Amino acid sequence: MPKTYPFMQVDAFTAQPLTGNACAIVFDADDLDTATMQAIAREQNLSETSFVLRPSPGSRADFRARYFTPGEEIPLAGHPTIATGFALVDSGRLKLTPDRDRTTIALELNVGPIRVDITHSATGRSGVAEVAMYQMPPEFRAIYPAETAAVFGLAPADLLPDVPLQTVSTGTPQLMIAVRDHDTLRRAALDVAAYERLRAGSGNEFFSAHVFCLGGATPQGDVFARHFTGPPASFEDPFTGSATGGMGAYLWRYGLIRSPRFIAEQGHWLGRPGMASVEVIGPRETIETVRVAGAAAAVIRGELTI
Repeated sequence: MPKTYPFMQVDAFTAQPLTGNACAIVFDADDLDTATMQAIAREQNLSETSFVLRPSPGSRADFRARYFTPGEEIPLAGHPTIATGFALVDSGRLKLTPDRDRTTIALELNVGPIRVDITHSATGRSGVAEVAMYQMPPEFRAIYPAETAAVFGLAPADLLPDVPLQTVSTGTPQLMIAVRDHDTLRRAALDVAAYERLRAGSGNEFFSAHVFCLGGATPQGDVFARHFTGPPASFEDPFTGSATGGMGAYLWRYGLIRSPRFIAEQGHWLGRPGMASVEVIGPRETIETVRVAGAAAAVIRGELTI
């Protein structure tokens, strides 16, 4: 007999439906095995699908979530966390703390439990103004030669000088590529075959690539980014919260921003603009965590039947 699962689709890092980055959320997914979760993620064909489960035995988390791209499971991701936090409230599974302006939960991911803050709103069906995630302490990993820019259709002269091409992980490793300006960012184009060779040659040391420059897409923004993933599901992601956290750590570590608080923008050239408020917590050399926060909007509520 077919079985049904409650299901939502939520746009994250935006308050406006049909912008930001869409995420599918499947509730009550405890009896789904990994292969079925992966098949559902392929069916959804979004950058990520979130599966909400009971916490693992012995965990002190309030909820557990697993995140899948169409091609593979990912240990930590930003826009699914924002979308999942919103969906838990919108679906009635999480009751907001009364008489406060914020509810805090522990969300168990494959990297371990993370803190998620949900800021309350007096308006709207969900009562959620913003969802914030606190990512893992950053790890600054392999540095790549400037010639690696050719994989993204760029030359070494297009890179921001005096900072490295480097993998940074706040839970999911991303290759950070800082470029000179918006014109350079617009010219970036992924050479899929070259990207596959680069990633394989690194031992899959990074999950995807984040290309960015100083200066927002709008007057509100401080940084503007594009995010590229390779096979098996090559695409440009509208907004990437985990990479935004790694980017924040990178910007702060290398002195590219004066304040640890800034506004990140992404997706505008894809017709899906998104925005996150970012705070890097801790000194430049010993960053403790990166807080990445954004709004969300529900666009679909229903059931998944398989």
